[in-house]
Amino acid sequence: MKKLLLPIFMILFLFGFKATTVKTIQGIVTDKGDGSPLPGAQVSIPKTKKRVVTDQQGRYIIVLNNNEDKLQFSYIGYKTQTIKVGGKSRVNIALEADHQPLNEVVVTGYKTQAKRMITSSVMEIGQSSPVQAYGNSTVMFLPSNTESYANIQENTFHNPDKTPLSTFSIDVDAASYSNVRRFLNNGGLPPKDAVRIEEMINYFDYDYPQPTGNDPVNIITEISTAPWNNKHTLVQIGLQGRKMKTDQLPASNLVFLIDVSGSMGQPNKLPLLISSFKLLTNQLREKDKVAIVVYAGNSGLVLPSTSGNLKNTIKEALNKLTAGGSTAGGQGIELAYKVASQHFIKGGNNRVILATDGDFNVGASSDKEMEQLIEEKRKSGVFLTVLGYGMGNTKDSKMETLADKGNGNYAYIDNITEARKVLVNEFGGTLFTIAKDVKLQVEFNPAKVQAYRLIGYENRLLANKDFNDDHKDAGDLGSGHTVTALYEIIPIGVQSTFTPSVDPLKYQENKKNSSSNSSPEMLTVKLRYKEPNGHSSKLLQKSVIDASTIFEGSSNNFRFAAAVAEFGMLLRQSDFKQRSSFEQVISLTEQSMGKDKEGYRSEFLKLVKSSQLLAKELLSIEDTNDHNEKN
Repeated sequence: MKKLLLPIFMILFLFGFKATTVKTIQGIVTDKGDGSPLPGAQVSIPKTKKRVVTDQQGRYIIVLNNNEDKLQFSYIGYKTQTIKVGGKSRVNIALEADHQPLNEVVVTGYKTQAKRMITSSVMEIGQSSPVQAYGNSTVMFLPSNTESYANIQENTFHNPDKTPLSTFSIDVDAASYSNVRRFLNNGGLPPKDAVRIEEMINYFDYDYPQPTGNDPVNIITEISTAPWNNKHTLVQIGLQGRKMKTDQLPASNLVFLIDVSGSMGQPNKLPLLISSFKLLTNQLREKDKVAIVVYAGNSGLVLPSTSGNLKNTIKEALNKLTAGGSTAGGQGIELAYKVASQHFIKGGNNRVILATDGDFNVGASSDKEMEQLIEEKRKSGVFLTVLGYGMGNTKDSKMETLADKGNGNYAYIDNITEARKVLVNEFGGTLFTIAKDVKLQVEFNPAKVQAYRLIGYENRLLANKDFNDDHKDAGDLGSGHTVTALYEIIPIGVQSTFTPSVDPLKYQENKKNSSSNSSPEMLTVKLRYKEPNGHSSKLLQKSVIDASTIFEGSSNNFRFAAAVAEFGMLLRQSDFKQRSSFEQVISLTEQSMGKDKEGYRSEFLKLVKSSQLLAKELLSIEDTNDHNEKN
């Protein structure tokens, strides 16, 4: 019997269990003429069509399987090179300019820029970038990387003697995390301003207790040591929205507002969008109704308001959508709100769900114009959910603004799994508001707190007077939503470079530190919210005693949120990262996995490990480039 098993095992080993090995190739692509880096150059594997794009320093990293041994390097206006990798792990390439006359090439959909100003561009020949001949001219449609992100100036430390209050709107958006994941999975680090730490933290659910009183939300707090600086304290403030069963949710009047412009023609845009909305359609009930509005050069009604039980009718309308034309986003929004208002359900969930890459270029299109339009439309009582799709021209700043000003939320859909998370697993939280205009205000006790810093929420900060102003817009909380905020505290008596001394004032009274009060409280959290159809806010508050536990004794909620925050600071190369490290983030995550039913925390752990390798590779390239420049 053993003699028979041995040959069988050898056959299986040789033919059925061929090992797959991978190797990482890195390098830099430069101009052969002047040696300058080429940002946006395409590095591809001819055999599988897999490709990456160089960053602003011309750097790239690409992973090859054992059966892949060639790389192709191309860039607009340069000669394409294909080389055999062999046993190399680093391949630097200098591309030669192609001096062929270009006066017969007309480029559309691509803004001409100086070479150093192009951040990323890939020339593709295919359905999304066709080549068409018109007489003696060739027209090439070249997708360009015109992604835009709002600038983030990180929150700094504040002295509670001078600034005792910290006021901000809640943020239930999670778009930043899935967008960052997209960058990392594609082999590159995200732009700093794409990393909004509060959205990364709030991508995940936390095991907070459900509200037990009449209010739809409760406040949970926890204090422990900051893992990146054990002399500092970390305060976690959590909000838990009441979770409602699907059959208890009010009837929905939905309008799917779908971008079908030419920029949506790529596989990770309109096709993924259609699949996403089919998942959502499966969740609808008979008492729900859906209309479909599309927009490209103009807007139009594709499906009138239809009962949620006619799922095939809704899906057939989705299947007929195709992409083409310019992007009249303002017109689409006008029509969608008009349709939603015509079928308004009093006491129901009236909502426009906008799905787009955010690339509006006809009519009202600037961030300010769109903001004003949405602020006007939200007065109708119709809420807004924004779903972002695609890469290359994603207008993150515009989509985030629309959701913020439209009493809604913003999610980025990078794959069908994310669509399932947002539109199926979190159906109630995404589409059903239980509290609107939710604001937080924290007052710090200067007897306990030398300085404090809110981690993230930079674009959600409010003036202190806005907290009591019921006309001031703020974030909305959905059914079952959790919201988490972290404050880093420098306790009294701790020396820190973040709290430098200042000379006494000459012309003003130099007030002494007001730390003489004997209160054991470190801070007080105040929360204001309105009912979904209400106009007056209600106040909740909770005082927090200065009773910090050791980090090892803190909850999984606390440790995991701290791990995500630390990861965000590393990706942002934050001035406040202190002793943060990928190794520590990995360790914290492994210790705080909790139940993790859907595997989101496990995925996060894998992402951190990949980022650690990627960051080391990029640092290695930088060190090599610095060495070459010195020599």
